Amino acid sequence: MGRYVTVSTKVRREIVEEARRYGINISSFLRQALEEEVKRRRIEQLKKMISEAKEALEKIDIERVVRSIREDRARR
Repeated sequence: MGRYVTVSTKVRREIVEEARRYGINISSFLRQALEEEVKRRRIEQLKKMISEAKEALEKIDIERVVRSIREDRARR
């Protein structure tokens, strides 16, 4: 496991009291919610990077690349 830091936030007292009545572990809930949001944004960023790479790769003339490789191999 990595290192931990303490993160704090202010929440209305009524919400905390109600969460406790429902048996919600606030610390665990907030940790999980933050982890899920980070994961969601990481996936979003990766999708964007893939989309950008796809656009760049679509510009490559595959036939030209294949031809160049074959010509290079033929010269050997």
